[in-house]
Amino acid sequence: MSLGTLITVAPTGAETRKQDAPALPVTLDELLHTAKECAALGAAMIHVHVRDDAGEPTLDPGRLRETVAALRAETDLIVQLSTGGAVGDPEEARRAVLDAGPDAASLTMGSVNFGDGVFLNRWPFVVDLHRRMRDRGIVPEYEIFDLGQLHALRRLLAEDGLPAGGHVHLDLVMGVPGGMDGTTETVAACLAAMRDLPDDLTFSATGIGRTTIPVMLAALSAGGHLRVGMEDTLTYAKHRPVESNMQLVARAVGLAQLAQRPPLTPAQARELLGLTA
Repeated sequence: MSLGTLITVAPTGAETRKQDAPALPVTLDELLHTAKECAALGAAMIHVHVRDDAGEPTLDPGRLRETVAALRAETDLIVQLSTGGAVGDPEEARRAVLDAGPDAASLTMGSVNFGDGVFLNRWPFVVDLHRRMRDRGIVPEYEIFDLGQLHALRRLLAEDGLPAGGHVHLDLVMGVPGGMDGTTETVAACLAAMRDLPDDLTFSATGIGRTTIPVMLAALSAGGHLRVGMEDTLTYAKHRPVESNMQLVARAVGLAQLAQRPPLTPAQARELLGLTA
């Protein structure tokens, strides 16, 4: 069990529109402001989606490179880009995300119904991303939307070897319509399924919407880490909209401290994940 907690902030995502959540950071300036606020509170990693001038999700290579460079210049956060993009984004555009040179990137371990859509992740595409990240020294975060994807991760590592840095870090994404429930029982089932994975493994957990708090509490009790942010939840409590990503990070920090596992610094998180300088 880790003595500290890696807190990741996912501030924007690709599903919510600015007009539906005015506090959502969609411009580069808004994202930088959010990143600095959340880093000051205790976040060590930022999971990044970018938007175009109209506030719509984009995988534009220039915007991605500009965003990575700006976050590195303005913060010491670990910069993790999403290779998931928005549901329906083509594989080639998702591969090209890695050209922006992030520290880390998400790697979803299989296809899943995502609301009314299908988040498609073919096995050859998963393997290709895994290899490209390793070749470039980019640390993957394996995104797990259901139990079967933990078995897929075991297959990937057995057949294709460990990722860059040698450490395996995964994120349990819970509460997505079409994926696994965000409950203590599901966290426990995931822990049992993770026993067959390498010993040098850590996990974070993400609770979507109203599953946020039970997932955070279950993850902390099991030695896990936390991902929070407006990508994943837009209400702080019943009938109470989220005012900022900082509000969600502050709550996660408070729970981590209560669990006597205070937030890791970015430097400590880099060591944990096997990232070099």
